[in-house]
Amino acid sequence: MHFEKHILEQGDQISQKLHLLSLQRFPPLAKKDLRSFTLAEVANYLGVSQSHLKKLHLEGKGPVPETSSTGRRSYTAQQMLELRQYLDQYGRSEARRYVPHRRPGEKLQVLAVVNFKGGSGKTTTAAHLAQYLALTGHRVLAVDLDPQASLSSLHGFQPELDRIKSLYDAIRYDDERVSLSDIIHTTNFPGLDIVPANLELQEFEYDTPLAMADRSSNAGKAFFTRIARSLEEVENRYDVVVVDCPPHLGYLTIAALTAATSVLITIHPQMLDVMSMGQFLLMLGNILEPIRSAGAEVNLEWYRYLITRYEPMDQPQAQMVAFLQTLFGEFILRNQMLKSTAISDAGITKQTLYEVEKNTMTRSTYERAMESLDGVNSEIAGLIHEAWGR
Repeated sequence: MHFEKHILEQGDQISQKLHLLSLQRFPPLAKKDLRSFTLAEVANYLGVSQSHLKKLHLEGKGPVPETSSTGRRSYTAQQMLELRQYLDQYGRSEARRYVPHRRPGEKLQVLAVVNFKGGSGKTTTAAHLAQYLALTGHRVLAVDLDPQASLSSLHGFQPELDRIKSLYDAIRYDDERVSLSDIIHTTNFPGLDIVPANLELQEFEYDTPLAMADRSSNAGKAFFTRIARSLEEVENRYDVVVVDCPPHLGYLTIAALTAATSVLITIHPQMLDVMSMGQFLLMLGNILEPIRSAGAEVNLEWYRYLITRYEPMDQPQAQMVAFLQTLFGEFILRNQMLKSTAISDAGITKQTLYEVEKNTMTRSTYERAMESLDGVNSEIAGLIHEAWGR
């Protein structure tokens, strides 16, 4: 049997087995649900005290939490949103709002998560950031631009079996193009929608040179505007768009960067990864200069480097982080994404740390990973709010 037939057969076997696992884990429709959140978690995401939430419950105000036999209260993510809206209506002051939606004059924030090298934690970062922003009350659209569709998979989609459309269908050059609103799906997180990926996204990389060579149309020459224009159709529905870019510098990534208001570059602090990132930055700079002269608007509110998969006890990694902090200063996020078995263990079951049940893993490991995640995501949320002038 030829090589290509072997790998097609094996790829199909993987897809079918993963689909069976989804059916077993998320019956009856193979759709993901979402755990409830403890009183402490809800208080943290809402920015109020636990005693204040208990008082609301005792007074019959807001949604009714589930109460265990030991008296522990928990809320669903939907109830958390309802609590946020209740507090915003009855408990806020001029200085404090609980619903962080965009206000008049505030731009849609489009955050592109990029890296030139696989294994940098890019998709893990994008997934947890999008979910954190939703849990803290933002209206979020996640866009999976990577044909490998890892972000889609984490949110319960298996493109090759589900036959779902990707962003390619909203940015293609022919008359089969559809509206972005037609390919947006809800997720198991209230407030978080997603545009899944599929292998067809790769077609944009082949179509664009052909469109650029077409003298009867200017569509190809302005390829870098296509993602921004597709987002314009739905921008009133969202506060933040998180784009998980493919791990290479092609037309999709360039179009995403042109649409972006901010960029997050993930770095694994090891010598080969940092060398690779250096090459990526040089290539990116050399490409964006002529793109800008061709009419692209690359106007970023901010960009930052995020240290990912960091092991502080690893001396060479610690030295590399210190080197990068000296080199880039304020452009490095203060918080790092620590390497954690909690995150990788959750990933085995196609879950993020925000989804997995705390009691399924060692408490200290879980809490250390969650503290790292929340620190990173809170810092990024702060940068988004600063861009709005808050």
